[in-house]
Amino acid sequence: MSHTTPATYLVWSIVSSLLGIFLVYHLWCFDRFKCLRWNQGSQGTFKRVMTYTYLLSVPLIITYSVGFCIIKYSEGYQAFPGIGITPTPHQLWTHSHSKAILPLYLCLSVAWGLEMVTHLEELCFWLFVVNAGSVQTDWFRSLYYKTWIVGSSIAVLYMPLVTIFTRSDPLKCEAYTFLAGSLGSLSLTLWFMPVLHLFRPFLNGLRREGVDMNTIIRLTKFHELNTIRVLFRLLFALPLLILAIDGIRPHQHVNDVMFWTDILTMAAGFGVVVSSGLTLVIFFPRSIEGEITARSTGLRSRGLFSSRHHLTFASQEQELYGTYEVDAPQEDGKVASMYNGSTPVPPSRAGREGHPPTAPTSQVQELSLVPNRRQPDQDIEMRNPAPTKLTADNLRHLDNPVARVSNFVHNFRSPIDFRGGFTRSR
Repeated sequence: MSHTTPATYLVWSIVSSLLGIFLVYHLWCFDRFKCLRWNQGSQGTFKRVMTYTYLLSVPLIITYSVGFCIIKYSEGYQAFPGIGITPTPHQLWTHSHSKAILPLYLCLSVAWGLEMVTHLEELCFWLFVVNAGSVQTDWFRSLYYKTWIVGSSIAVLYMPLVTIFTRSDPLKCEAYTFLAGSLGSLSLTLWFMPVLHLFRPFLNGLRREGVDMNTIIRLTKFHELNTIRVLFRLLFALPLLILAIDGIRPHQHVNDVMFWTDILTMAAGFGVVVSSGLTLVIFFPRSIEGEITARSTGLRSRGLFSSRHHLTFASQEQELYGTYEVDAPQEDGKVASMYNGSTPVPPSRAGREGHPPTAPTSQVQELSLVPNRRQPDQDIEMRNPAPTKLTADNLRHLDNPVARVSNFVHNFRSPIDFRGGFTRSR
């Protein structure tokens, strides 16, 4: 804190502000902020907790970074005989700046605790995904979910308590806050290594069992994002752990060198911002194909119904569902056979063929619908029905190994968005 240069917190402020901008942009493109609503339909309390837990941590990190950046540049540097020019120690800060130390570190500790909640949830979730079979489909009844509940409660409580109990000495408060947070984050990151190791064989098993390619692509993308994020989580936790261990010792060797304090602090800032950004992409994965399809569908809908005040109800029904008499050209045998007689043809297709739609013809072939009723003089119990034969396709379906895969593998969209992939316990 007081022994780092103002440039370190300037870097933290810039990258954390960029994270906030990316957060707003991504959520707007994702679903126009609909995921922020308190009532999210069938998603339940779990998704609300995870959504607001992550979203609250980002502004807290921005507050911590910008707050100390303002203080550091306001206090500036001091020249000391025999030492040289150093950042102004916290003992020489103004009263208002000194009073802001504890609230800013509480912002960091709370944000760090919430960050560990999201990391622990993903660790437990992916362990559940890798180890779950076709029978175990309820995340909310699993041991992994209960582990997340206990671990999250501990993380949310112990991080602010460490900051509060060491608030008498700002340097010790900083060191022990960094120590508690970096040990927790490093532990979760190291525990995530077996998940990355097991995920590749898990994907290979899904390919062998015939899981659809869209599911394989989605899980592969999650695996690659998690691999990159683990590297940046290490970049965040290890530098702060080094500074924390050196800070609680009687004689500091790393914190007394301005180069090491600055480079380690800046590296930690980049690590936390990039890992948080990847968490955002994993929690709220965008589908570019779906967005383009929805946008084009909306444009077509607006173009279709923009002139509805010029149409009567019958003409609207004809435009959407009617049958059209199309005079097919005689020189094209395929087209003549396709549009022979009275055939339902959408207006868009008729326009593309170069023949405007005409009024619907009255000579429409009637469809005979025969009900499947039981014959009155048949004895159901004494009847000797014909033996049912299983086709080759049905036999292959019954022997399909995909049935051994849990259904949530196909349905869940992200670690907090299941969309029917799990059974909610009641």
